[in-house]
Amino acid sequence: VDQTSVFSSLCKDTFRVTRVRDLQSKVTEALWLAASGTPGPVLLELPVDVLYPYQTVKEMTGGKDKPKGLAQRYISFAIDALFAGIKDSPVDPLPIRTLNPNGLSVKKMRKMLETAKKPVMVVGSQAMLPGGRISAEGLAAAVRKLGIPVFLGGMSRGLLGATDPLFFRQARKAALKEADLVVLAGSVCDFRLDYGRSINKKAKVVAINRSSAQLKLNQGLFWKADLAMKSDVIETLRGQGAAVVCPKWIERLVDREQKEEEKMLRGSDTELEGGVNPVLLFKVLDSLLTKDSVLIGDGGDFVGTASRILRPRNPLSWLDPGAYGTLGVGGGFALGVKSVKPSSEVWVLWGDGSCTYSLAEIEPSVRHKLPFIALIGNDGSWGQIERDQSAMLGSDIGCQLDKTTPYHLIGEGYGAVALHVGEGATEQDIRDTLTRAQLEHSRGRSVVVNVTLGKSKFRAGSISL
Repeated sequence: VDQTSVFSSLCKDTFRVTRVRDLQSKVTEALWLAASGTPGPVLLELPVDVLYPYQTVKEMTGGKDKPKGLAQRYISFAIDALFAGIKDSPVDPLPIRTLNPNGLSVKKMRKMLETAKKPVMVVGSQAMLPGGRISAEGLAAAVRKLGIPVFLGGMSRGLLGATDPLFFRQARKAALKEADLVVLAGSVCDFRLDYGRSINKKAKVVAINRSSAQLKLNQGLFWKADLAMKSDVIETLRGQGAAVVCPKWIERLVDREQKEEEKMLRGSDTELEGGVNPVLLFKVLDSLLTKDSVLIGDGGDFVGTASRILRPRNPLSWLDPGAYGTLGVGGGFALGVKSVKPSSEVWVLWGDGSCTYSLAEIEPSVRHKLPFIALIGNDGSWGQIERDQSAMLGSDIGCQLDKTTPYHLIGEGYGAVALHVGEGATEQDIRDTLTRAQLEHSRGRSVVVNVTLGKSKFRAGSISL
């Protein structure tokens, strides 16, 4: 199979190693390329004959110590060429290439910040990428120094903690429509910003992105960048000073934020037919999160609801499938997080549809002692798809799941502690169950909490298809 041709359109580059002596250099180059600039996949094709010892390859191919005839001599020549020039010497990693901003662009951005009265910054997942000279904590410091209102999206959630006065998460669309300066820091004008329609047409726009394609995505349709900087977000923001923000602008955003929060949390008091209110569930969970909690979203409506209510406590403490909703990442993400941050309390937020992609990862979490807590929102459907499909097509075909499926018992079969929050559970019941899950996790046990949910309209109107 010509794998390099198949993957060439999906990867930054493809490599095929044909000589053993090239293994070290090609692996080093592939790792460097994957992590540099805009990180992305690189295909490294390693034929089996470059991975086995000389004698094994010789035996596999029918090579002889004293070849006779043209065919045997050709095979011996090919094997010798394959293994020729091998040097057993260490290869140092190549330094990651970071895109630093242009000095003139930095000055222009500084001038725009100095003259703006109602600035807003939208930070996207890309801002959290490694490779710069400072950490995520350094990015948080740069954002705080800038001093403008910030909306965090994707995996930038948690960048400023849970209670920073610059951090806003409600009524973003209204804020963007009123702002006179919008800074897109690693965020993209795709469906999440209504392709740019969410931004005030009279506002100045600064776009910062490592990718040329994402930097100007959908530009010219509903938005236009007054300053487009192909650079690393951290390196760009750390060169800025404090902005001058109108106090009344901050007061307006704070007032709107408080009203939206109160309205949203009032919805947690509504009793739903068939099970627990997901808003109440996440309200309780948010009150129990610790500074070491890491949240992994792997679902549709369930995770969408979580993102509106839960407040990650630290940078890099929220992971999700990304803009394309690549379901199934939850289990693998949890094992990865627990491997590098063993003291963290790891929560995987699964919908009952998405959990089936990687619920089996409970087994290696038990076997390798990498425990995590799986919180499964079970509403008996592919809820995010069903909502729009039923409204548009008048049918929920293909969207219904069996609400009685005992996902917690499936987890128990893999070695986890099984917990269930059923229909009729009170707020205290939820709190007791989640606290029990935290206790079992602290003892080194993986836990699966299956929560029977009622049908909620909390996410009505959000994009689903």
